[in-house]
Amino acid sequence: MITMTQCWEGIANLGLPQFLHFELEGLRSRISQRQRPMLYRTKCAKYPLRARPKTSDRSVFWRVFACREYLRMGEPADPGLIIDCGSNVGYSCAYFLTHFPSSYVIAVEPDAGNFDLLKTNLAPYGNRCRLVNSAIWSKPAGLVFEESTLSESEQCRRVREARHDEKPAMIATDIGRLLKESGFDRISILKMDIEGSELEVFSSNYVEWLARVDHLLIELHGEECAAAFEKAVASQPFVLSQPDKSRYEELVVCRRFCACADLRTG
Repeated sequence: MITMTQCWEGIANLGLPQFLHFELEGLRSRISQRQRPMLYRTKCAKYPLRARPKTSDRSVFWRVFACREYLRMGEPADPGLIIDCGSNVGYSCAYFLTHFPSSYVIAVEPDAGNFDLLKTNLAPYGNRCRLVNSAIWSKPAGLVFEESTLSESEQCRRVREARHDEKPAMIATDIGRLLKESGFDRISILKMDIEGSELEVFSSNYVEWLARVDHLLIELHGEECAAAFEKAVASQPFVLSQPDKSRYEELVVCRRFCACADLRTG
């Protein structure tokens, strides 16, 4: 149940017709055995977006479009390359592609079910995005899903390196490789929500690509992940936006100091 404050926030950010449709679709999902995807619209995404009933899709859509959590980043001037690590079903990508019409997005998502819907949701954007069905790691490596997370929410899948007696479910990719393959010199926006893999990502092989990141949006999952991340970014001229050290799963926003001067006002 949303509060009155959240209700008004949803109306303001989604638009009244879209908010009412969002609530009606949620009600229909709760009282029926409906299995077909729901279709959501928002003024913050150029094209309609699909969501699976009785999954975490609805709450992720609300965070991205009703709460507009990425507004905390500010307004980068004409961003080029955006890498979205942990793209889920594509809501954050759709937000970026709509909000920054000249940008190019690389979307990385390891879960097969999420990836299928990601492809559907981002298909209207054509060649403005590249989709990668893999997980982010510090280096190419064979990965498997952690068994303990397979029964959890679709947005909470964790991966680990495969043991020598296991067949990998995927070969990991790394941010340096994605940047090199993109043809861009820098990453304008790097968004990361990778369910604890940030510990591996910021433990090794990050120095070169991190120096080419202008804006970093990350969710940290636990104190160990936060410590590795803070140690890595300490060597870079980042300005951290309102980090809450008592709540590590909140979005942390970092802006490169020289990039701050490029932020549009208003």
